[in-house]
Amino acid sequence: MSNDQSARPQDGWARAPLARFLMANVETVDVDPEQTYPIVGVLNRGRGLLYRDPIAGSSTSYKKLNRIGPGMLVYSRLKAFEGAITVTPDDLSESFASQEFPTFVFTSDADPDFFRILTTTQRMWSALQGASKGMGGRRERVKPADFLSIDMVIPPLPVQKRIVEVIGAVDRQIAALDAEADVLDELWWALGREMVAAVAHERTVPLASFCDISGGLTKNKKDLEQPDLVEVPYLRVANVHRHHLNLAEVATIQTTKAKAEKLRLRSGDVLMNEGGDKDKLGRGYVWEDQIPGCIHQNHVFRVRVTEQRFDPYFVSAWGNTFGKEWFETFGTQTTGIASINRATLSRFPVPDVPLSVQQDWAGRLGAVVETMDSLRGQANSLRTTRASLVSGLLDESITIDTESAELEV
Repeated sequence: MSNDQSARPQDGWARAPLARFLMANVETVDVDPEQTYPIVGVLNRGRGLLYRDPIAGSSTSYKKLNRIGPGMLVYSRLKAFEGAITVTPDDLSESFASQEFPTFVFTSDADPDFFRILTTTQRMWSALQGASKGMGGRRERVKPADFLSIDMVIPPLPVQKRIVEVIGAVDRQIAALDAEADVLDELWWALGREMVAAVAHERTVPLASFCDISGGLTKNKKDLEQPDLVEVPYLRVANVHRHHLNLAEVATIQTTKAKAEKLRLRSGDVLMNEGGDKDKLGRGYVWEDQIPGCIHQNHVFRVRVTEQRFDPYFVSAWGNTFGKEWFETFGTQTTGIASINRATLSRFPVPDVPLSVQQDWAGRLGAVVETMDSLRGQANSLRTTRASLVSGLLDESITIDTESAELEV
């Protein structure tokens, strides 16, 4: 049932059903109306547990729940085809899930930490997709018996443990870089609060008095009927974050040449989100022409500073700090979606302080962002290296010496 097509196992590596390494161990409890139950789910693509709000036994329709303990393998029967599988943390406190989440313990041939790594790989996700049965997407399920019958090539226990050591060293480095970046994020917020306090007494002017504010492209089927279509890069809300832009995945869209030219972003444009969660209103950063010819969707405002006495980086920093609370206050919310319209954004108050003061604050905050982005970039590069390393170790294109710390390619 496995999609694993690797070469014939050698040197103790075994192609075997997962039943050799795992045993079903589901413990159910009757729901007590007088009790409260900490609930977990499983994130897709092997990303670990999803910690949900506790539920009261009196408020749920479930009659039974599965107990989820530490160091167990658990997957979602309904979302297994999306890679919703993990090994629970060793320090997990008592938790529960619906009966759609079967649990398994490990045999003496298996290292739980190795299987935790295995659940983050495409080979495991592909195997789960192959084992899914049912009609149509969300109705597909992986039964525990089918899961245990999946054949996979698994290394002997000593190699499992060495792989855990090697990948663990990479994971610790990634965690250290992320922790440093988190500290800098806290510093950025502290500097932002200091900036707000320093200029709070200054006269303000509305954003529209020194900026040209424009919404982005609205998808229109009639545009696709025009003869002069061009395909251009297209920024979405998902690309626009507080004090940085995530350009790892930028979509493209077809539109007319005229609209593409009208909406083309220029270096120095301030991007600000129009909608989403209320705490994300107005967040954004300055466009630096990273992708030539790029435009933006209608849920992302383009704010173009038209007076040289204002610094775009200061305007963006002010929107991300003082603006966070201001937009939450003056934004609107319907059916769970918050938004700001152009009129609201136009009257956003910005301190009319000397350009040198703006540039000083923008420079200080920008230096923190630059270092933070560098650390995030290093962490992401290591994640890419980690994925390649795990793949190589599992398909034996990279061999590991159980007696030393050496790897051979």
